Amino acid sequence: MIEISHGAQTLSVPVIDASVHIFFGSNKDLRRNFLREPFSSRGFPDYEMDWYGAPGGEYAAGTTGPDREYPGSDVGIVAEHLFADRGVDVAVLHPMTRGIMPDRHLGTAIASAHNEMMVSRWLDDERYGERFRGTLRVNPDDIAGALREIAKYKDHPRVVQIGIPLQSRELYGKPQYWPLWEAAAEANLPVAVHIETGEGIASPPTPNGHTLTYEHFLSFMSLNYVYHLMNMIAEGVFERFDTLRFVWADGAADLLTPFIWRMDCFGRPHLEQTPWAPKIPSDYLPGHVYFVQGGLDGPGDAEFAGEWFGFTGKDRMVMFGSSYPHWHMNELTVPATFTDEQRDRLCWRNAAELYGIDIPVGSVAQ
Repeated sequence: MIEISHGAQTLSVPVIDASVHIFFGSNKDLRRNFLREPFSSRGFPDYEMDWYGAPGGEYAAGTTGPDREYPGSDVGIVAEHLFADRGVDVAVLHPMTRGIMPDRHLGTAIASAHNEMMVSRWLDDERYGERFRGTLRVNPDDIAGALREIAKYKDHPRVVQIGIPLQSRELYGKPQYWPLWEAAAEANLPVAVHIETGEGIASPPTPNGHTLTYEHFLSFMSLNYVYHLMNMIAEGVFERFDTLRFVWADGAADLLTPFIWRMDCFGRPHLEQTPWAPKIPSDYLPGHVYFVQGGLDGPGDAEFAGEWFGFTGKDRMVMFGSSYPHWHMNELTVPATFTDEQRDRLCWRNAAELYGIDIPVGSVAQ
């Protein structure tokens, strides 16, 4: 829990961190301990093999392992930083893989290795496992392989969602992905979409090509969720799979409202073009669409922050996530104009309801 000042009171508020990234200690660790032949000797990009390295380094100081293992790879260090230093009650882990591989079989093998690592080292850890929840990584380029991973782990009590890259060959509303969404809905597992590490064969970060700098990339890349979301709505995905839930895990919920307003205004008189999706676009958001709050999301602690958070029902969609151990780790701050319910929904309630996490109800005044 964290302490939050509220008028003359100090409140102890539960915290669920919905975005904690975990890694292998090294490429050798991945190859020798989890990735099996014929894949362990194959070439694939390193975590940081991309075109937009952060100028000051990708990760926060002090997050490497005791023997300089990769940041976010040591269970004890991560647990201390999250649970002791940052007041997190439960952390949702999101293993970072390598993006879309040209060989779909290699991509699935890499995802499977990350799942095995996450379950054996983190979710089943004797000391901290009960405070972790896991994201099952699957390869959307290999539906059969993805379905095997879901079948293998869907009944693990601490696996709470599946994870796919924001980068993709096609928009996620296309029919080739429907068997994956059907399996996720049947397993009662939300689908988390996150910018992947490692360049893979990703498309440019903008529809018009590559950006000049890391700052431009970071500012724009997360907006690619808009194309996926609008395509999913237009293709009738949420109409077809009524219990399917998607988590856009790289922020940009602050920009949902103007985009969905625009889609509603344009879509309302053209619903006859999509008889399989008869509602206006915004009607498909509640219960289907969630966001992890990004460290760069606005408007900050402004006078209208609470009002803006309530537009389009965002206060029931957004969850706090730190993006640990990245350099831009999101510190949990609650704008002064948030209502008590908005505060609790951001800090823990939305995540608890989505993932079925048992958290003490309400905040406790000290």
